[in-house]
Amino acid sequence: MSQEKNLSIAHLWFDAFNAHNLEKLLTLYDDEAQHFSPKLKIRHPETNGLVVGKEALRNWWHDAFDRLPSLHYRVTSLTANSDRVFMEYTRSVDNEPEMLVAEVLEIKEGKIIFSRVYHG
Repeated sequence: MSQEKNLSIAHLWFDAFNAHNLEKLLTLYDDEAQHFSPKLKIRHPETNGLVVGKEALRNWWHDAFDRLPSLHYRVTSLTANSDRVFMEYTRSVDNEPEMLVAEVLEIKEGKIIFSRVYHG
């Protein structure tokens, strides 16, 4: 994949996420994609922070969108190469302090195969 195509996937990701459009978000992922997040580890310790597959991603984000209807990400930086996109953004939720976040999307054949979240 080209750097430009991977940046395009990142922009689509933010559009879908901020619209809380779960189905559009999931179309960007491989069926067996893996996702690691410290928030996931806190809310579901049995996962050790890692979920695998679209159904697990669907459950995780559905819960987040239901619990946090004001959840919004504001992009501060995107850096891409042919294999991944490094995204920096600010997480905003009503009545919570803003949080700086970095996330890496590993992309293969136009689909996200692995994502890792880092909180600042």
